[in-house]
Amino acid sequence: MRIDRTLLAVAAVALIGVPGAAVHAQTSATGGPSLNGPVVPGVCLLSREAIFANAKVGQAATARLKQLAQQAQSQIDAERKPIDTDVQAYRAKASSLSADQRQAQEQALGQRMQQVQIDQQTKGRQIEATRVKALDQIAQYAQPVIASAYESKKCGLLLDRNVAFGGNMANDLTPAVVQGLDAKITTISFNLEPVPAANTGSGTP
Repeated sequence: MRIDRTLLAVAAVALIGVPGAAVHAQTSATGGPSLNGPVVPGVCLLSREAIFANAKVGQAATARLKQLAQQAQSQIDAERKPIDTDVQAYRAKASSLSADQRQAQEQALGQRMQQVQIDQQTKGRQIEATRVKALDQIAQYAQPVIASAYESKKCGLLLDRNVAFGGNMANDLTPAVVQGLDAKITTISFNLEPVPAANTGSGTP
């Protein structure tokens, strides 16, 4: 089990969204002619994923999340390395041990490995909590920029661009929001969040 297959995926993908989102809905699903048409007055589009992917602050946050995930990976690797060494040593001498000795050593090694897995899961929860908080920070900065673009385009309805199969993209607010967000902020600083509090399920109000 390795953190870089899970936490780095969260850091690299979950924050910024799907690559190529900036060109979503410009062409048909089969790659044929674009599905254009008249501009629908008052109907505007926005892609939060593309904002997080293309705005400088989103890219900076992604880089920081990757760094935190790499640090977490290093900690888990350091914790697991001596256990791997002891496992190899046990395998080399297992045949010379009694059944009781083998059982005792296997149990001890298993408990140590289980603790590493618990620590990895804890790091995973911390990375996820950090990701959510970073997204919330960026969203707070982006909200007034979105509102300004919405008013400027005289929008009466704002839809998620990623659910549109096609159409006229003239009222896509995403590029303007990315530009406005870049002018407002280019980076944010954050550290790994503490372990989230467990849900006790006590039902206390």
